[in-house]
Amino acid sequence: MKKKIVMLCTAFVALVLEILPYGAVCNFANPEGKPWRRTYSYFDMTPFGYANFAPFIVALLTCVLLILLVISIFAKKQMRKPLLCVSAIATVLSLAPLLYGISYFSLVGSLISVALLVTTAVAAFVKKKE
Repeated sequence: MKKKIVMLCTAFVALVLEILPYGAVCNFANPEGKPWRRTYSYFDMTPFGYANFAPFIVALLTCVLLILLVISIFAKKQMRKPLLCVSAIATVLSLAPLLYGISYFSLVGSLISVALLVTTAVAAFVKKKE
């Protein structure tokens, strides 16, 4: 039960960080040379429209993860595999902006990745009887 509470807290921290307007990064062309760097919330559709799909998908997966965690805690249902799968996919996708380059990754984005990684690690060690 304690591990599920830790998972719930870290997933909630990730969600709060995703709501902040500093996670998703878009770099826009600038006629003066240096690109304009703009940050957005993971729930904002602007990065999605500029082909940065991962932040919005991570935000949706974090919401699904929180729903699964609440169900597993209050309904006392065994959901080890779904929790592990959703959190692992969200963790990998949270690192996807690095494929565009380090300039598309922010400090808040890295904190979201760490929070999701902790959730995934704890989900991997939840006992089957829990």
